[in-house]
Amino acid sequence: MHVDSADRVEPAVLSIQSMLTKIDRLHLPAVSRRDLESILVRQVAKELDRLLPWQAGHGQGTAAIALQIGRAASLTDEELHQLKLASLLHDIGVLMLPPCLQTKREWFEPDCYVAIQNHPRLGATLLEPFSFLREATVMIAHHHERWDGSGYPYGLRGTFIPLGARILAVADAFEAIHVPHAYDQSHRDRIALRILYVAAGTQFDPFVVDTLIALFEEPNVRLAGTIHSR
Repeated sequence: MHVDSADRVEPAVLSIQSMLTKIDRLHLPAVSRRDLESILVRQVAKELDRLLPWQAGHGQGTAAIALQIGRAASLTDEELHQLKLASLLHDIGVLMLPPCLQTKREWFEPDCYVAIQNHPRLGATLLEPFSFLREATVMIAHHHERWDGSGYPYGLRGTFIPLGARILAVADAFEAIHVPHAYDQSHRDRIALRILYVAAGTQFDPFVVDTLIALFEEPNVRLAGTIHSR
């Protein structure tokens, strides 16, 4: 489904806000709360997939990779939970862009690329009112910052970028890299890792990239959620 009318986008955003409000009002013990939040936010992510079909499955794939990196980086259970929620919702700001920018093919025009740089900020603004997404919102706001400070929307650099956002940036990029004519998933993953390795120290946190590479090199370990059809 291609969203080509502002009148159709606004009801969709309102519907998602309503879903998030219900989750935000839950009062449960921490472990039960995390489990239910995860289930319900996945439902929100499915609605995003319906509205943005060109990236269907990207949130789920990004979350799977980000969690593997996060565990290897010794994040706490709550930090991992917030990283999962952020990964599932990290592109929600695309729904706040003009309708003509809600399909991937127009992003290659220079003016469109400048506009699309607002989507992390817009996503964070949309999610900020929901207390259960407080940390996830910070990650989403900064997941397109770059290690060298040339990213967007705020131009943060190095460790001034929250660790969760740095992990999300690597997972997001790794999952999104398209390798034409890759003959199998492991071949595609090796090429994607090389691309990330080259960009470590400029676009990406070298520690996070090294952590992902180390995970890939572990025997009998297969990175989850890496390829989906587009």
